[in-house]
Amino acid sequence: MPTVLVPGVLRAEAGGSRELQVEDGGTLAAVLDELKERWPRLERRIRDENGTLRRYVNVYVDGEDCRRSGGLDTPVPAGAEIQVLPSVAGG
Repeated sequence: MPTVLVPGVLRAEAGGSRELQVEDGGTLAAVLDELKERWPRLERRIRDENGTLRRYVNVYVDGEDCRRSGGLDTPVPAGAEIQVLPSVAGG
């Protein structure tokens, strides 16, 4: 069962949870589809209305940047950790 690690800035959208257990694995798209069903506010912060990853959100599957390992088709094996990191702007 994959685990989605939720950063503090997004925990309100996940009911305050820092870790979410998801049933679906297979691909990152399948995991995000499950988030859409169970935690829709969180999923909207990760993907845009077209279903693509938002520009300023980085997603890692077992430490690998998904944009370099297949995007939404990145394999998500059982027991994988998915880390969501929104970019922080400042100046």
